[in-house]
Amino acid sequence: MRPMPFVFLISALAAGLTAQSRPPATLDVYVIDVEGGNATLFVSPSRESLLIDTGNAGAAAVRDAGRIVDAMKDAGLRKIDRLITTHWHGDHFGGMAELASRVSIGEFIDHGPNVQPGEAADSFLREIYPRLTSQARHTVAKPGDRIPLAGAEVRVVTSAGETVKTPLTGAGKPNPYCADFKAGENNAEDPQSVGIHVAFGKFRTIHLGDLTRNKEFELMCPNNRIGAVDVLLGLHHGQASSNSEVLVHALRPRVAIMNNGTRKGGEPDVMKSVHSSPGLEDLWQIHFSLLSGQEYTVPGMFIANTIDDQPAAMPVSPIPPPRPGSGSPAAPVHNGAAHWIKISARRDGSFTVTNSRNGFSKTY
Repeated sequence: MRPMPFVFLISALAAGLTAQSRPPATLDVYVIDVEGGNATLFVSPSRESLLIDTGNAGAAAVRDAGRIVDAMKDAGLRKIDRLITTHWHGDHFGGMAELASRVSIGEFIDHGPNVQPGEAADSFLREIYPRLTSQARHTVAKPGDRIPLAGAEVRVVTSAGETVKTPLTGAGKPNPYCADFKAGENNAEDPQSVGIHVAFGKFRTIHLGDLTRNKEFELMCPNNRIGAVDVLLGLHHGQASSNSEVLVHALRPRVAIMNNGTRKGGEPDVMKSVHSSPGLEDLWQIHFSLLSGQEYTVPGMFIANTIDDQPAAMPVSPIPPPRPGSGSPAAPVHNGAAHWIKISARRDGSFTVTNSRNGFSKTY
C-alpha cells in the first residue's frame, strides 16, 4: 500500500477541521416554557440572537430567567444581541431585570409607553427599565422596521396599535375570511404588541405577541398583507381573544406552536380554529391544557410539558376556566425540569421541530 502524500494528508485534515468549525446552517428557534408567559429565542447560523419576551414577574422571574439561560447554553450563546418586549404585561417583561443581571443584552426593543395603567408595569418602566436601557441601545419599534439578525430578514409588522401598510413580498391578495369576521373584546395593552415576521431563505414564521383579533383584522383585511407562513408562533397562549380564522386560516401555517400554560390557553374556540386551518399538519404545545381536555388536545408526543401531579384519569371534556379575581385557585405549575420546543429551519424551507422532553422530532 502506497503511503498517502503528505500534502494530500494536510489538505484532508484542514478540510475536516473547516467542516467541524463551520457554523450550523439552520435558523434555530427555542420556544421556552415560562409557565404560560412568553419567551422565544431566535438564533442565526452565525450565533446572533434575538429574544422575544422574558417570562413572568415576581418570584417566577428567577425561574423563568434561568430557563432562558438554559436555552442560551444549549444554543451556545453568552449574550442576547436584541430583546423585543412585545408589550407591558408581567408575563412578557417580568423576567427582564433578572435576565439582564445574568447575561448582557445589546439592544432593548419595545412599542413605547404602557397604555394600560398598572403598578407593576408602571413602576418597572419608571424605576428599572431606564437603568437597563441606559447601558445598551433602546429602540421603539414601528411597523415596517427591519431588525438585524444575520442571515435572516426580520420585519416589524405590528407595534403600538399600528399595522404594516405595505404587503410583504408575495402577499397582498384578498383575504376570503374577512367576510365572516366577528370582533371581540380586549384590554388596552395586548393590541399594542410588537409583532414580527421572519424570513430565512424560503422559510417563513411569524410571532405577534398577544395581538388581539380586532388587530388581526386590521392586519389581514381586506387583503392579506403577510402571505403564508410555515410556522405560526405564540398564538397569545391559545386564548380566544386572538387566533381568529381571519389570521390563522389566511396564514395557512404548516405548523403552529402554542406557548400556553396548564390552565392558561388552549381554549376550545382556539383549538377549533387552529385544527381546522387549511394546510395545518401539526399543533405543538408547551403545556398540556386542562382547558382543552382530551377533546381538543394533541397527542402527548407534541406536548413539551405535562402536569406534575397527574390525576388518576384525564378528563375528556375541557374544564371551564376559573373566574378571574383574587378568589380564583392558583394555576398548577411545575418547578422541576422545564422543556422547550425547538425549530431548526433550513434555507430551502424545510424545518425540523423537536420536543426536548421526549426527543420526538418531525421534519416538514
